[in-house]
Amino acid sequence: MKSPLAPGVRFLTSFSRDSWYRGSILLLTFLFYTSYHLSRKPISIVKSQLHRNCSELIPPAGLNISDNETWCDWVPFDQSNYKTLFGILDNCFLVAYAIGMFFSGIFGERLPLRYYLSFGMLMSGLFTCLFGLGYYWEIHSLLFYAFIQVMNGLMQTTGWPAVVACVGNWFGKGKRGFIMGVWNSHTSVGNILGSLIAGVYVSSAWGMSFIVPGLIIAATGVICFFFLVESSDQKHSETEPLLQNLRSNEGMINGSVTTESAEVIEEHAEAISFVGALCIPGVVEFSLCLLFAKLVSYTFLYWLPLYISNVVHFDAKDAGDLSTLFDVGGIVGGILAGLVSDYTGGRATTCCVMLLFAAPMVSCMLLLCGGLVNGPYALITTAVSADLGTHESLRGNSRALSTVTAIIDGTGSIGAALGPLFAGLISPSGWNNVFYMLISADILACLFLSRLVFKEVQGWCRSCVPQSRGFPDLTSFLNICC
Repeated sequence: MKSPLAPGVRFLTSFSRDSWYRGSILLLTFLFYTSYHLSRKPISIVKSQLHRNCSELIPPAGLNISDNETWCDWVPFDQSNYKTLFGILDNCFLVAYAIGMFFSGIFGERLPLRYYLSFGMLMSGLFTCLFGLGYYWEIHSLLFYAFIQVMNGLMQTTGWPAVVACVGNWFGKGKRGFIMGVWNSHTSVGNILGSLIAGVYVSSAWGMSFIVPGLIIAATGVICFFFLVESSDQKHSETEPLLQNLRSNEGMINGSVTTESAEVIEEHAEAISFVGALCIPGVVEFSLCLLFAKLVSYTFLYWLPLYISNVVHFDAKDAGDLSTLFDVGGIVGGILAGLVSDYTGGRATTCCVMLLFAAPMVSCMLLLCGGLVNGPYALITTAVSADLGTHESLRGNSRALSTVTAIIDGTGSIGAALGPLFAGLISPSGWNNVFYMLISADILACLFLSRLVFKEVQGWCRSCVPQSRGFPDLTSFLNICC
């Protein structure tokens, strides 16, 4: 008597081939963008090692420190203007990232995503490693580190438009908020892993805090080249060529159908222009909202470990470990924002409510603040971008995802550049003033969504209030008041 099929095998075979493709795309793109964020994080951890309070440390034997109070610091960050220099490094990366992002989406629509992502990850790995090699080569030139940050910022722009386009190509709108909310946890997972990996080496040899993440992202670039399937169309075109040829032959028999199909394909094959993407309803509002939401998120990303080190007096490793609580909250917040927006259908309202609650919590409760700040950030950069990139006004043209995603994230990256810059300028006057800036940014992010929130609430009220033919004015009044 034969035994029944093993439960594990039965479970695996219950999934269709298409489901396996979808699962692999989610897993691979999650891995790819985790490595992007993992390689960005070390600079925030290493800052507190580049400039330390040398009076609390024991100098090496034979070192005369009577005329050298900054003997333990890394030149050129050994002077009193070290916060300004850190701000310069941050902005070299972030400004290059913001500018490059607007062009990255255009390239992403026109180049094979597999090649584009692989190239970007390999080059990001190279420049991340070069920053760390400055420790072993004993390079003390600010220009060297600034140049590396600029080039790394440009290379990192290859990631986001491409991975969002890949996921958007494989998944429809039904549960996009939840799926992308879970998937977008790669941002926080990358930050956490980057902090932990950098923390292992920061006190002994901070160069390895960059070299190890650099090697990791380069390795994922190789994986991308060998395994990424960009879209379901590519899967069908490469795995079912006979079916493609059969359909082509049938089209040759029916000339009118072939002509019409060719026109549709030709029309949809043309990538959308930059101005055309800006005209999609909601793109401008969500872009400006993300500018201020990302300002808050990236200020925490780049300055939270240094703040903890200065105020709570933790060492570099402990400060980096504690700062991961903000990112842990971000994972929960991204998933929660996706679930709520899927259930209610109100992407803008979900973002606005979470940002309003985040405003009074930016100076305390890292876990909760991380969820409320990164939840809207995650929702806008994933589900909202994918929704707008496949908006009904595009009439089925799927070649707008990368451009729309690049516009939204590029605008947000301007805020990401301004936040750490303002933090560096304001922090000498007191950390409380930095938190006032962050609260103001949260409120402004909400204001830019006010028109979309009003439209969503109006739509909900129309579905709840019965229409009255005899009293149109009363119905309109109720709709507006709701």
